[in-house]
Amino acid sequence: MPSQQIQAGKGHPLLLIAGPDVIEGEDHLLKMAESLLEIAATRPISFIFKASFDKANRTSVTSFRGPGMEEGLELLARVKEKTGVRVTTDFHTPDQAGPVAEVADLLQVPAFLCRQTDMLVAAGNTGRPVNVKKGQFLAPLDAIHIVEKVRSTGNEQVMLTERGSSFGYNNLVVDFRSLARMRGFGVPVCFDATHSVQLPGGQGAVSGGEREFVEQLARAAVAVGTDALFFEVHDDPDQAPCDGPNMLHLDEFPGILDRILAIDRLVRDPA
Repeated sequence: MPSQQIQAGKGHPLLLIAGPDVIEGEDHLLKMAESLLEIAATRPISFIFKASFDKANRTSVTSFRGPGMEEGLELLARVKEKTGVRVTTDFHTPDQAGPVAEVADLLQVPAFLCRQTDMLVAAGNTGRPVNVKKGQFLAPLDAIHIVEKVRSTGNEQVMLTERGSSFGYNNLVVDFRSLARMRGFGVPVCFDATHSVQLPGGQGAVSGGEREFVEQLARAAVAVGTDALFFEVHDDPDQAPCDGPNMLHLDEFPGILDRILAIDRLVRDPA
């Protein structure tokens, strides 16, 4: 599979990665993809639709995980065919990289697996662009080793995502120096605004979140300088099967995005 380009970084508009946390069914998936594509189409941004086929790191064994890889990839492929949208999804074992790369335009490596060499090499070997979420436990300067592992396959298309760092128990904080430091590796950087307000395990058997701070953190990220933003967005997040407390309401998302883009226009790198 030929290597593709991540259209992010100097000379490119802000890349938006957005979608529901997990695939809930074909109708909902298509509705979210069409809605977000419509929002993105009228703004000076690039867009990739995101949804997970399996949430393999849920807090509880009883938590909803999604339809699984086979059905999930079929649904994502259908959405691509019907809308023309580019898609990304995460994978959890090295053997999943190949099948996921047949559908996904951008492969996502979850934060908890960012140090797993076999995962990173498998992702790189697909030739697809790779987005690696920096683990909550990892210092930003140590993320250079993530880049080197992917590049060892000959694949130069790697992006790093900041999603907050563990701060005591059940809490995350964001050090915005991380974006500048990781950008110094010569790769695009992304800020995951919704997972950065997550409270891991903060509601006992499930994670909590502080949705009200998503916009403020995203504003700070574009002010510092980021190449991409990641949001999980849902039409009814309070009823979502997972990650609802940190997902944004679909109907509020256009206004939030416009306020963020107003700041981005002031600081965006020129071509």
